[in-house]
Amino acid sequence: MQLERLPQRLIVLGGGYVGCEFASMFALFGIQVTLLQGPDQLLPREDSDVAGEVAGILANQGVGLRLGTRAQAVRRDANNGEVVAVLEDGSQVRGEELLVATGRAPVTANLGLASAGVDLTDRGFIWVDDHLRTTAGHVWAAGDVAGSPQFTHASWHDFRILKANFDHGEAVTRGRIVPYTVFITPELARVGITEAQARAQGRNVAIGKIPVSVIPRAKTLHDTTGTWKAIVDADTDLILGGALLGHNAGEVISTLQMAMLGALPYQQVRDAPFTHPTMGEGLNLLFDALDDQRQQGHGKTSPVQTPSG
Repeated sequence: MQLERLPQRLIVLGGGYVGCEFASMFALFGIQVTLLQGPDQLLPREDSDVAGEVAGILANQGVGLRLGTRAQAVRRDANNGEVVAVLEDGSQVRGEELLVATGRAPVTANLGLASAGVDLTDRGFIWVDDHLRTTAGHVWAAGDVAGSPQFTHASWHDFRILKANFDHGEAVTRGRIVPYTVFITPELARVGITEAQARAQGRNVAIGKIPVSVIPRAKTLHDTTGTWKAIVDADTDLILGGALLGHNAGEVISTLQMAMLGALPYQQVRDAPFTHPTMGEGLNLLFDALDDQRQQGHGKTSPVQTPSG
């Protein structure tokens, strides 16, 4: 974050959200970037089809991807000052600088919290209930250290919960829906659960997918890279989650979040008259595509009655 000059070659260690964001950014600066990822998939928390498309986009931006092999050691070459990453397969990757993006851990070990009666979780986070109360009286915790989703907007929402509870309210973290955006180019925005998570829960799911290239606004912007994906509970028609990869996805994801908060069946979003031409209008097409899949599988696709008056 404080580089005084751009390196010609950069090694990024870790293929999570931060690693992918910085790899994309530096590649677009014209830097030769090599991203090292131990698992064989970028963004391990995402569905494999979504992560695969992100990998393709990064590769097209010039990022060299080394997936499925871990770095065993990193050192500076004493002769030329280069960073040398030694991989478990015996190969080496060299660069001028190294970005380590392998995750974050709470810094709680030496705070003496046990003396105050504040318990930690097995991973070192401060244990809190869904009101953000700790195990010690009159002690509360919020944000990353309390195990909340590690996003600024989640910490801000924690503050709102604390403020409400300090005013004798009963605000809770339980059931909240926290979207997020991976700021690669183009953006990957996510809300709710993935298809893999839904199937692991034993849900009967319906999937809708469209290429961004079919959205009218994307065509006028000449920015048609990406794919949108929606996950719906086929028994209730409620939206379980979405992954939007494309231009302005971080803005559009809020519409899905609002529909989920309002427990709207997906048909309400499918049939809503969005402004034309906007990227949000693509939600009509996304849920139309979901209907097409359901019709092929003979699932229900009943229209929604709009309110009268």
